[in-house]
Amino acid sequence: MDSTVLGHFFVRFLGLVAAFMVWAASVVMSASISTTVQSVIGDSEKEVTALGFNLMVASVPLVLSVLWMAFIVRCAWFLRRLRGWREIPARTRVPKKFLKGRPKLKRVVVGLAHPGLLLVAGLGTSILAVFVDAVHLTFSVIG
Repeated sequence: MDSTVLGHFFVRFLGLVAAFMVWAASVVMSASISTTVQSVIGDSEKEVTALGFNLMVASVPLVLSVLWMAFIVRCAWFLRRLRGWREIPARTRVPKKFLKGRPKLKRVVVGLAHPGLLLVAGLGTSILAVFVDAVHLTFSVIG
C-alpha cells in the first residue's frame, strides 16, 4: 500500500512537533544545569567553561548512538517498503536491472536484505554497545 500525501505531511508535522518539544526541554535542562554548575563551582569562568565542555564531549557518544539507531530504523523501514517482510518476497520494488545477469545472486542479496534482520542486528549491537560501555572516553579540556 502506497503512502498518501496527507500521511506523508502529517508524519512530518508530528516529527517537527516532537523536535520542538525536545528542543524546549533541552533549553530548560541546560538552564538548570548551568545554574547548578555555577552554584557548585562558583564564579570561576574558566572552570565553568571547562566543565561545560567536558559535559558536552561526554554526551557525544550517547547522541551518536541514538542517531545511529534512528538511522538503522529508517533503513529497515525503507527495506520494508522496497522488498516487504516475507522471506522470499513475491512482489518487490527492486529494480529489474539490479543484478540482471545473475539471478541467483540477486535472490540471495534480496533474501539477506531483510528489514527484520537489519533491525535485530543493527539495533541489537547498538544497544549492546551502549549498555556494555564498550567505548569509554574521557576528555579533560582545562584542568
